[in-house]
Amino acid sequence: MIQLENLCLRNGSFELNDLSATIPSGSYGILMGRTGCGKTTILEAICGLQPHVTGGTIRLNENDVALLKPAERGIGYVPQDSALFETMSIFENVAFSLRLRQWTESNIEKRVHELAELMAITKLLDRRPFGLSGGEAKRVALARALAASPDVLCLDEPLSALDEKTHGEICDLLGQLHREIEVTILHITHSTAEARRLGETFLRLEEGQLIEGNLE
Repeated sequence: MIQLENLCLRNGSFELNDLSATIPSGSYGILMGRTGCGKTTILEAICGLQPHVTGGTIRLNENDVALLKPAERGIGYVPQDSALFETMSIFENVAFSLRLRQWTESNIEKRVHELAELMAITKLLDRRPFGLSGGEAKRVALARALAASPDVLCLDEPLSALDEKTHGEICDLLGQLHREIEVTILHITHSTAEARRLGETFLRLEEGQLIEGNLE
């Protein structure tokens, strides 16, 4: 579950105040709103990447995480540009969070290959990110985000800049992941069609306020 209670955020002169919303455990949540309204700021605050929380509460599965470091929150995060580590192989990209958590090499090997099979990227593991297609990069970013089996997955416009065929393939993959993995998802998108295809819980950020409800 993701629960925001009277959350207040400031980034320079930009402010959001008294944001409250709930994404139930295991639900696929969609966050929509106009460009520049603060959607990514909210996502980064949930992940612990946005330091300018000035008030309110962020709860994940009933736990107040506002003072926890990002790695302690149990969140997987896919930014809009995927942000893969260019100097690392795909294997090392996926293994990154597991090495930080000091998993054994045998368990890292097992987990990376398990995710590579799920994401259909096994043939890419020895490569580096340079030259990957948009769809391949998204699959790698998703594998990296899911490596440590997070309770929450945050996706910042994960399907943007993909051609129509690849968009459909990654959309199908996200639907499959939601069905097969116990994870609560919050997904930012501008696409109503994408939201209808994947979403179960819908939020819209309008005039600085989070509105919960169905898509119109």
